[in-house]
Amino acid sequence: MNNLKQRLFTNWHLMRIVRVGIGIMFLVMGLQGKDWAMGLASIFFLYQGIMDTGCCGSQGCYNPPVRKAKPASTEQEHVEFEEIK
Repeated sequence: MNNLKQRLFTNWHLMRIVRVGIGIMFLVMGLQGKDWAMGLASIFFLYQGIMDTGCCGSQGCYNPPVRKAKPASTEQEHVEFEEIK
């Protein structure tokens, strides 16, 4: 239950808000026009927005964050080259 509450109330970003907005808009249009297909579309977008999922499912297109490389030492290493004839 705690995981569900955390998922619902955290990490709100622009795309999540847009999905909820589209879902509400489709729901109102479906109720006004008595159109069940629009109602199904609203359920789809509302679920995506409220549960923070995308078309790929839960983290289906997840890319791990880029790790910062260790800072290079300020000393330069001496490199020795051999000439090949």
